[in-house]
Amino acid sequence: MSGTLIEVHSCSKSFPTAEGKGTFIALQDVSVKVASGEVVALLGRSGSGKSTLLRIMAGLIPLTSGSVISNGKTLNGPNPDVAMVFQSFALLPWLTVMDNVEIGLEARAIDRLARTRRALKAIDLVGLDGFESAYPRELSGGMKQRVGFARAMVVEPKVLFLDEPFSALDVLTAENLRGEIDELWNAKTFPAESIVLVTHNIEEAVFLADRVLVLSSAPGRVRGEVAIDLPRPHDRNHPHFKELTDYLYQVMTNPEQEIAAQAPPTVSARSAGERVPVATPRRRPLPHVRVATISGMLELIEDMGANHDVAQIAARLAVPIDDFLAILDAAVLLGFATVDGGTVTLTSEGRVFATASIQQSKEIFRSAVLAHVRIVATVVNTLEAKENKSMRADFFLDLLEEHYSAGEAQRQFDTVVDWGRYAELFEYDAGSQRVWLSDSPPAAA
Repeated sequence: MSGTLIEVHSCSKSFPTAEGKGTFIALQDVSVKVASGEVVALLGRSGSGKSTLLRIMAGLIPLTSGSVISNGKTLNGPNPDVAMVFQSFALLPWLTVMDNVEIGLEARAIDRLARTRRALKAIDLVGLDGFESAYPRELSGGMKQRVGFARAMVVEPKVLFLDEPFSALDVLTAENLRGEIDELWNAKTFPAESIVLVTHNIEEAVFLADRVLVLSSAPGRVRGEVAIDLPRPHDRNHPHFKELTDYLYQVMTNPEQEIAAQAPPTVSARSAGERVPVATPRRRPLPHVRVATISGMLELIEDMGANHDVAQIAARLAVPIDDFLAILDAAVLLGFATVDGGTVTLTSEGRVFATASIQQSKEIFRSAVLAHVRIVATVVNTLEAKENKSMRADFFLDLLEEHYSAGEAQRQFDTVVDWGRYAELFEYDAGSQRVWLSDSPPAAA
């Protein structure tokens, strides 16, 4: 590595919440450097501001505070030194593959002969030669994304931004394209000096990146970075690959854990009793998962016997890491599981809940949600204080919007309703927008 291409200094980004009731802080005091010759992965859960940070570095959205330096110059608009590949392909359906790839060059006033030469080279590089005259409707998802890569590569950016470029593809197509991008980079034929990858896929980050920046959520901050100190290409069968992957699972599962840059704990160190701080779930938004999903994960862990590594459980569940961590967060929040280091252990309540009958599980869940989920207890207490045991949903949404964006407040409310209904604590009618205690008749609107 030589030379810094992009520097982000003390970046913060806020968005106004609904009706100007406050602000939602997406990023707070974030500083990042991208050097020539490296692949940097931004790893974090949904809502950690990964894509927002990428768009700030691309000059697509303004900072609230801080600064971005690109190629030695302060950024005050679209960044001419970067190109981006999006999750959603973003192809123009009325243009052919060739035209879609050339469009960026045309915007830069490159003459037709040079555009054609460079576009054909980029199309060949991503393996789409022969499809130059095809339209997007004729292409598979993987082929559409190859066009997206070619369109970004053809402008020969200093830094290529990849915003979860494989997440909309099926598993086999994503793995194939991921491998081909890695081969181009390792062969030093990649048409960019550096890559910044946004992902929530831990294995993807370890496979592609030279270092991984881990972001926290609400607000997004850089918690630390982990060096992927493996020889290229990164061999998934290398013991250290698994150590790095397990360590990042551990870090993602424990949001308050300090991050070691170079030496993640080995399996033997963890088995010797090493403990790390566990996040306090009351400080975090409610994870948006259904009760049946929580119960299903607990039942799986109980069936697996003994304590298990987070990565093992995630592999058995075969769900995206964001979904798995949300389920695990819910189990910890409710007191059904604990996480020490990278190991998940069911509590006595969790083991009983995992194997209980439907009615028993409702009673256990009712006790857990009232004890551990403050907003659910607030709803119940508010309804009990009302003479008619009923309240408009707007009241609770207003409370939530003091802390969350309008969209997130609605999702929080939906989760509260789902959990409250399962526990038979209260009911909700979407038509009248009213909430009432389960043992009381609904009040008139």
